[in-house]
Amino acid sequence: MILAACLMSTAAMAQTDPVVMTVNGVDVTRSEFEYSFNKNNSDGVIDKKNVEEYADLYAVYKMKVAAALDAKLDTLTSFKNEYATYRDQQVLPTMTTDAEVLAEARKAYDRAKEQIGEKGLILPAHIFLRLSTKATPEEQAKVAQRADSVWQALKQGADFAELCKNVSQDRRSAARGGELTWIGPNQVYPEFEEAAYALQTGELSRPVLGPDGYHIILMKGRKQLEPFEELQEQIVSSFEKQGIREAIARQKIQSVVSSGQMTEEQYMARRADSLGAVDSDMKYLIQEYHDGLLVYEISNRQVWEKASKDEAALDTWFRTHRKDYKWPEPRFKGIAYHVKDKADVKAVKRCVKGLPFGQWAGVLRQTFNPDSVIRIRVEQGLFKPGDSRLVDHKIFRTALDQPVEVNRDYPIDAVYGKKLKMPEDYTDVRSQVVEDYQQALEQQWVADLRQRYAVKVYDDVLKTVNQH
Repeated sequence: MILAACLMSTAAMAQTDPVVMTVNGVDVTRSEFEYSFNKNNSDGVIDKKNVEEYADLYAVYKMKVAAALDAKLDTLTSFKNEYATYRDQQVLPTMTTDAEVLAEARKAYDRAKEQIGEKGLILPAHIFLRLSTKATPEEQAKVAQRADSVWQALKQGADFAELCKNVSQDRRSAARGGELTWIGPNQVYPEFEEAAYALQTGELSRPVLGPDGYHIILMKGRKQLEPFEELQEQIVSSFEKQGIREAIARQKIQSVVSSGQMTEEQYMARRADSLGAVDSDMKYLIQEYHDGLLVYEISNRQVWEKASKDEAALDTWFRTHRKDYKWPEPRFKGIAYHVKDKADVKAVKRCVKGLPFGQWAGVLRQTFNPDSVIRIRVEQGLFKPGDSRLVDHKIFRTALDQPVEVNRDYPIDAVYGKKLKMPEDYTDVRSQVVEDYQQALEQQWVADLRQRYAVKVYDDVLKTVNQH
């Protein structure tokens, strides 16, 4: 009977969530496909796809996942750590209930109430005069005399808040008329606490010497701790900001690990599986990150990093497709530089003549600016009209009615390089060459994947996407 029930349950699930495609023998259910399709075709997406177009893209995506798994990229420590970190970020908050957070808040309240006891809470204001622990007897006497003078002024009717703003050296509280926060027992220096708790609301203390200086205390209010129900929301909110939910979850994990039942990784993997069994969105979110990490890593190896770092391949690509790389206007490949000594104009040219363009900056820096003495200022690049007033004047012969601004410290201007109608090598259009070569590698890779991995799309199920 149990076996029959299980078979019936499996059959029912297959009917409600049929397979939309199979890639390399792995089924993709309609719910998984819909999750990805709807997420990547929301209102904010510019390049939206219809279901059939997206199905082809998703099949390619799944083929890349299969290739990454075949390459055992999921066994890399870097992958495992990054995936586990993300998975745990999703799972940890679900391991703690509101009731558990409330219970922790209640414990904290009870501890605070016990600590406060019958003494209650007080709201003091103070005028503070700082006294260094290294003060000489003369300095101590001077500060004590000043504290006594302030106290005398207050006794004669001086306004506490105004006097506090003028003389207190606790500038933060002085801006509030000296008012501190509500405090309980054992939260401040014993000397301050003893004097403050001896005051009734409205009473003023004599100058009290503490470890940091003199305090003249005015009692602004006294009260007992409010009932938990009145503070509950405030305590819970504070705990949430401090990460109480993760802390509770971590305690649970540590308890399981300490018992020797399983490792932390085993426990979190099981929690993620259990969560996914009842929350399909969470299941597909975690799977999306898992697969996305794999696709990123293998794409980086097969396309992105491979193309950007293979200088020989980039050069070959450029030479083969040179006609595809044109500029709408000429460029100046060289340097615009500024020197103090006229002799350095030719010295700079002699220094870089015959060297690869990419080495110019380093050689000039070593030759002319090896230490704190700066002999030249140099701008190196591939200039188009409008990039440099100096290049415009001397090379493109434009904007001649707009003078070049003269640097008084480096008054002599010069340029050196060559004017190009078209790129002479791939470095002149490197970003475009890299992009084009990456696209070619991607196309070839996808063609190879289609040959390597079998894909079966069930058109009858595909037609029911978002239509059931």
